[in-house]
Amino acid sequence: MNAILIIAHAPLAHALRECALHVFPDCAAQVAAIDVQPNLSPEETLATARIALEQLMHVPQVRGVLVLTDIFGATPSNVAQKLVDGARSRLVTGVNLPMLLRSVSYRHEPLEALVARAVTGGTQGVMQVANVAPQNQTLRKHDQEHDQHQQ
Repeated sequence: MNAILIIAHAPLAHALRECALHVFPDCAAQVAAIDVQPNLSPEETLATARIALEQLMHVPQVRGVLVLTDIFGATPSNVAQKLVDGARSRLVTGVNLPMLLRSVSYRHEPLEALVARAVTGGTQGVMQVANVAPQNQTLRKHDQEHDQHQQ
């Protein structure tokens, strides 16, 4: 089994972990989160991340760790790049909830396969949804204009 370490800008990492625990309450020991605080240096965050990674590696039956970060090139990703070794730990950036849930679902697979599952889950979870009228109703002109201005 593999563990998952989420490193993201505060409070995203812990929020994603809580969402994962809502769906998979049995994964608490295998999913850790580090919220990168704006007032801490990257070195301090890296030290915290190293401790979290070591703790995950010592969880019974954990063979590897998938590290998920939010934005490539930002502090969480830069810290994670210094953390992972490419063998027992791998890094995927651009974390979203579909990616995390897919990763948790397949954490028993080999690390290389888990990386592929994570990327697929993340990309398949992003889609444009057509503006469709509720069943047996038509959209009025006002509804269509209003929908276009929402963000």
